[in-house]
Amino acid sequence: MCASRGREVVVVTGASAGVGRATAVAFARRGACIGLLARGQAGLDGAKKDVEEAGGQALVVPTDVSDWKQIDAAAEAVELGFGPIDIWVNDAMCSVFSPVKQMTADDYRRVTEVAYLGYVYGTLAALNRMLPRDRGSIVQVGSALAYRGIPLQSAYCAAKHAIQGFNDSLRAELLHDKSHVHVTMVQMPALNTPQFNWVKSRLPRKPQPVPPIYQPEIAADAIVWAAHHNRREWYVGGSTEVVIPANKLAPGLGDWYLGRYGVDSQQYDGHDDPHRKNNLYEPVDNHVDFGAHGDFDARAHAECLQAQISRRRNWLALGALGGACCGALFDGLRKACWGGAIGLCAGAAGALIVGGRQSRANTEGKRCGTLECRERIERRPERNVTEMRQWRRPLGTF
Repeated sequence: MCASRGREVVVVTGASAGVGRATAVAFARRGACIGLLARGQAGLDGAKKDVEEAGGQALVVPTDVSDWKQIDAAAEAVELGFGPIDIWVNDAMCSVFSPVKQMTADDYRRVTEVAYLGYVYGTLAALNRMLPRDRGSIVQVGSALAYRGIPLQSAYCAAKHAIQGFNDSLRAELLHDKSHVHVTMVQMPALNTPQFNWVKSRLPRKPQPVPPIYQPEIAADAIVWAAHHNRREWYVGGSTEVVIPANKLAPGLGDWYLGRYGVDSQQYDGHDDPHRKNNLYEPVDNHVDFGAHGDFDARAHAECLQAQISRRRNWLALGALGGACCGALFDGLRKACWGGAIGLCAGAAGALIVGGRQSRANTEGKRCGTLECRERIERRPERNVTEMRQWRRPLGTF
């Protein structure tokens, strides 16, 4: 049993690809025992290999999260195999890229079952086990779209809005009960994942994430951090940090901007194949492992300045307070604002220095499995994941 050896027991839904796959590997680097829940067998097998190579232990549990009985049975299987669940990450999703006028009732039903009810069922399965023990952490993988709906993704946006409301209600109830079970929601930016290769689409051109695009490992690191820190919500990526507050201040401006630019910005590179397979009802990665990354490596940011600063926001507060006090002490209240601004910059610099050192100290092969999976798809010779060079580039812009 993992728990008896002091190792965390983690469940990740949607673990066969994308953010779920990267998250499983991120927990594995901490030595966790991870229950991998998804539908695609090849993707799950690839995720298991990645987890074990990263230093974790994996249990594959094929699961359709839209089925309550399956997800509850999966939770039971993880606890029987590894011990009490410490962390539950809800990440499974599906979507349909389509104008509302072309959507069907079945499209909305299926996306809601997976992208919303799948989170509810996962949360209930976790709570049924965590509440009696009065400990545990549940992470909802959200999106900036939980606050700002965009064209062509009405079903997915609605699901993310619903998760946000559900999570707020649950958090208030846990606080009322003085429970030590923690829930948080991590709002993500656009990410380079395989979903754009298998999402159901009625668009004339190929779907893409709305730039700026980030690598899924940035999301994974944020999820791991959020699971271990009691923050109610975390915005990841400069775009998320701008979009959510801006929508609260000027939603009409967002409507105008998205009406003008939001349709074209989600498409690229010629016509899409209308007959390609999609994962709305059946997994596309049952026989082929897609890994964590999509087709946008050349355009995706491998580092996130905003996330590093946000993770250490106490440095900013301390720097601003210290600068303001020094300014007031030596030059009076007139200089307090200038001192605070200088202190704020100093705090940000300190946060970045610490973040940079920790990034360089990460284990080699942070993209564990990603290149290997893509090479298998292209039928090139396999490469040992542990020999891959750590993917890094200088701190990117937003």
